[in-house]
Amino acid sequence: MSSRSAFVVVGAGPGLGAAAARRFGREGHPVGLIARSAERLDSMAADLASEGLTTATETADATDAQALAAALGALRARLGPIEAVLFSPRPSLGWIKPVLDTGPSDVESALALSVVAAAAAVRAVVPDMRRRGHGTLLFTTGGAAVEPHRDRAVSGIAYAAESAYVRMLHDALAVEGVHAAQLTVVGPIGRGARHEPDAVAREMWRLHTARDQPLVVLR
Repeated sequence: MSSRSAFVVVGAGPGLGAAAARRFGREGHPVGLIARSAERLDSMAADLASEGLTTATETADATDAQALAAALGALRARLGPIEAVLFSPRPSLGWIKPVLDTGPSDVESALALSVVAAAAAVRAVVPDMRRRGHGTLLFTTGGAAVEPHRDRAVSGIAYAAESAYVRMLHDALAVEGVHAAQLTVVGPIGRGARHEPDAVAREMWRLHTARDQPLVVLR
């Protein structure tokens, strides 16, 4: 077990999730990765381990609260106290429809991923953070959080709700030493895209260390 506390990514993927894991790992934090695909997790873990970073993985669907809590608990047991969590699951492209074509089930699915799962992750890690008097909760959303568009309805709905939740977490937890912050990225993320994953990861690290803002919007 590392003497440093862990950084865990919920909804880890090869783009932003991997970049964030690499950034925090290089600062000495052991890294935990949670995603639905064991194959994807194995590939990411192998890449990080090849760079000398301590990495552990757990397979779980973020919308399964019991499975998510179990995965976070298992990573805590393997890596040590969880210092920071990045909640960044990727929504299904199938949910993204014009507002007049968006049905109740689309909204329900999007809220289950962006808000209900976020609350499950928080419930699993915050008690220990409060006991220790330190920790960081990071959340990422797309640009629909600040620029809702009628052709991408569920993103605007779910991200607005997630934004409100994160702000309330910030207001409730700041006095206890736990920092909750949202990073909203307007435009595409990827190699050669408007936002390079490594650049976004650097901003996450700054949010974690400076602890001075509940919301940052990258345009």
